[in-house]
Formats: sequence, C-alpha cells, structure tokens
Amino acid sequence: MKKKDGPGVYLPPPLLYVFIFLFSVLVQKQFPLPIAFFTTNISFVSGVIFVIAGLCIVLPALIKFLRTKNTLIPFLPANSLQTTGIYSITRNPMYLGLLILYIGIGFLKGNFYTMMLIPLVILVVNYLVIIKEEKYLIRAFGNDFLEYIKNVRRWI
Repeated sequence: MKKKDGPGVYLPPPLLYVFIFLFSVLVQKQFPLPIAFFTTNISFVSGVIFVIAGLCIVLPALIKFLRTKNTLIPFLPANSLQTTGIYSITRNPMYLGLLILYIGIGFLKGNFYTMMLIPLVILVVNYLVIIKEEKYLIRAFGNDFLEYIKNVRRWI
C-alpha cells in the first residue's frame, strides 16, 4: 500500500550531473590538461552517439512517467511503480540516460576531468538519490518492489 511519504531527495537529480560537469570545467581552468582530443572527429562522433543513446533511454522513461501520471519531482510520493518498458531493463533509466548524456556532452564539450569524474557522478547519484528512492519504494510498494529488484538491475 502506497504511503504519503516521499524519498527525501530534495535536489533535482539532473542538477547533480550539471554541477559535476561544471566542476570539471572549473578544474580544467585551474589545472589545465590537453584538450586536443576533444576537438577531434572521433570525440565529436562519440559525443553524438552517446547523446542519441542517452536520449533513447531518457525519453521513453519520461513518456512512461507522464502517461502514468507519475511525478518527476523527486521529493513527492510516487503514484505507481514502473516495471515495464524501459523499466524492465533498468530500474533507473532516467539516471542511466542522464549518465550517458553526461558522457556524450563530455565528448562534445568536456575535458579529461569530465571523463575522470564519471565514477563520482555514479557514486553521488547512487548515494544521494537512488538508495533514498529505493528505501522509499520499499516502504511504498513493499513486496512488489522487492520482487522487481530481484529481476531488474539498478543501472544495467
């Protein structure tokens, strides 16, 4: 039975990706590393591929949320548990898609710090967002969510 509490995530998760990307830009300004690779065709094509792949993951997840009238605001309670479509492949398609978009933008506009911070992005999203959301979803959906996590991985 769904309770009226929420996951306790008060900062919109996309901002975490933006903040870390901007941090990488700041570090690059303070401690420059060569950026020649990020001006190559290989970097450009890789960036475009990652951006398209990220959008192919994020957009179906967003559409599913909108169709089921679920909230995108992370501190509000969920209306329903998403387990089909893209959610049958990954429990967190929006965060996975945003990570892939981050990588794509890193290839297009980033620097080596952007790429070196990918593990930090994953850790921050895991600990500041996903774990809180999963604890909430256990409270809200109980055995349905526990059964879901047995069959679908957190990221991929």
